[in-house]
Amino acid sequence: MSADRLSNDKTALRSRLLAERRALTADQRAAAAEALAARATALVPPGGTVAAYVSVGAEPGTRPLLAALAAAGARVLLPVLLPDNDLDWAPYESEARLAPAGRGLLEPLADRLGPDAVCAADVVLLPGLAVDPRGIRLGRGGGSYDRVLARLARAGSRPLLATLLYPHELLPALPAEPHDLPVHAAVTPTGITRFI
Repeated sequence: MSADRLSNDKTALRSRLLAERRALTADQRAAAAEALAARATALVPPGGTVAAYVSVGAEPGTRPLLAALAAAGARVLLPVLLPDNDLDWAPYESEARLAPAGRGLLEPLADRLGPDAVCAADVVLLPGLAVDPRGIRLGRGGGSYDRVLARLARAGSRPLLATLLYPHELLPALPAEPHDLPVHAAVTPTGITRFI
């Protein structure tokens, strides 16, 4: 498949999946967020470190998850978007210690730890729009998490990589490029699907 066709396929798929997310009601999103919190918290070892994120818009909600992880004693790292789309990391302290940032994001007010801080995580939760049975993840197209995955690989870090999704976003096949690194699991409100 040509690079142009692959790009067009990904763009069309992203548009469709984003529209499906926007069609969910507020009640459906809230119920999904609560169920996701219970499922994803189970992935983190006691006292472990998890790199998570603050959901925006119609993404599967992470605020109940962040609270549950903190209550369980996990060390939670949240991304801080850098001007070049790479990610720095800072500890999650509480919802009150999140501040608006560019692109509608919320970022922690705590001191930044550097882009390599993610390499200490036991679990990395990645946003995405879909995952297929090979563990191929379709992101939003900004490349920030592709950089995170490459950084982990270069460092020899082997955290559990999981994407938070709605159930209908587990798809039979996704277009993939050579740089696409697979995730190990998808977490939906209905369960955890492991791939590799």
